Amino acid sequence: MNELKLLREWDADAPALTDAARTRARFRLYQAMREPAAPMTVGRRPLLRVAVAAVAAATVTTTVVVAENTGTSPRTQTVSAATVLRGAAAEARSLEKSIAPRDDQFIYSKEIIKETPVGGGRTKTYVDESWSSVDGSKKSYLSELGNAQWVPPFQPGESIWPPTRWSELKQLPTDPVKLPIALRGLLRKPDPDRPVRADEWPLVQFGLSGLLRKAVLPKGLRPAAFEALATVPGIKLLPGRTDAEGRPGLGIQYVDPGTPWGDGAQVLVFDAKTYQYLGMRNQRREGGTTYEQWSHLAADGVVDRVLQRP
Repeated sequence: MNELKLLREWDADAPALTDAARTRARFRLYQAMREPAAPMTVGRRPLLRVAVAAVAAATVTTTVVVAENTGTSPRTQTVSAATVLRGAAAEARSLEKSIAPRDDQFIYSKEIIKETPVGGGRTKTYVDESWSSVDGSKKSYLSELGNAQWVPPFQPGESIWPPTRWSELKQLPTDPVKLPIALRGLLRKPDPDRPVRADEWPLVQFGLSGLLRKAVLPKGLRPAAFEALATVPGIKLLPGRTDAEGRPGLGIQYVDPGTPWGDGAQVLVFDAKTYQYLGMRNQRREGGTTYEQWSHLAADGVVDRVLQRP
């Protein structure tokens, strides 16, 4: 299988696959593991780092110590991963604005990525600015780890996940109960009357994580994704984490050794007090070196042309 060959080469210090290629290979491998279903076209085009995550068997609750301004000793409060994610949904809902980009416009994003070799070394910072065509009919200009390139318009029948076309994002439900069922339909026609099966949760996790990495989403979709993520079995809370700027936070991790991407290296980081989403920690291998990676969104918006900023 070509996907297995790609993964073996990636682990054997061959010229490294990009994160986008690795994501596509893993997703195609996961598709091949499943029963026959309606095919999904995965576009062969650059993707900004997609948060691919999987799940284990049960939600893990962690106790963290929070200090309260009472003049006495700090009290402990039990905080679960679901609590953090629901808090993130409430925070996102309070901050989001309703937008309606035109088909001839572009979604702008500015992402900051910091990388440090595992075991020590110089930290390198990348500033990735990208302009993605709203309807996919125009060339987009995307940057990944400082490498920027023009990406041609979509061809008929071509699609990627997460969607870049605004019309496709608008079709996704903003109900956190219905959203996982819709994402389950990435491989087959969704059945709204059937609950998500245990073997389908990894695909739901894949879809939700990808959505949360999008710079701009239709109103209500980001809060719904956080709330839906809170229902996924196997999410794990990691206290004492920091984001790319060194701010204290709480991590949400996904581990499932039964799936191709379930190594747990990717961690979403949230503010320890407000639960606002701060960014992601990850690992990347290239040329035999493993890098710790921190990333966060610095700016976003809708503009009329490539290289224009909000």
